[in-house]
Amino acid sequence: MTYQDALAGRVSLPQQIYHITLCTYQRQPVFTCFATGRLIALQLKDTQAQRHALSLAWVIMPDHLHWLMQLEETCSLNQVLKGVKARSAQAVNRHLNRTGPLWQTGFHEHALRKEEDIKQIARYIIANPLRAKLVTKIGDYPLWDAVWL
Repeated sequence: MTYQDALAGRVSLPQQIYHITLCTYQRQPVFTCFATGRLIALQLKDTQAQRHALSLAWVIMPDHLHWLMQLEETCSLNQVLKGVKARSAQAVNRHLNRTGPLWQTGFHEHALRKEEDIKQIARYIIANPLRAKLVTKIGDYPLWDAVWL
């Protein structure tokens, strides 16, 4: 566990499944454009390729990200999210020709308990665009994925 994790009251457990929520700075709707949202998806893919976290499900909403992931043994939860936030902020800022923060400080995490239904949580995450009335069927929303497809 890192010092930052201890300060935040977080415990990073390898192989633990977490539901993560990251919000954009001042809840700005940065990801209304598909190309900008794909930059975030690429960071999640890269994090998996580096074997820091296994992505189980994610959805990129206009002003936040929900990510169901399993932490690998190479990094703490704080390190993984710090890296995703930093790399994605660089990519998005470069793409939009902007400067400044992309994400709010910190993040919200929920460590899943053994009795929780992972697929039900994934469905809840994926259905976010439906609940937000961005689409009438999930297949119409382009910025999501799940390993169960």
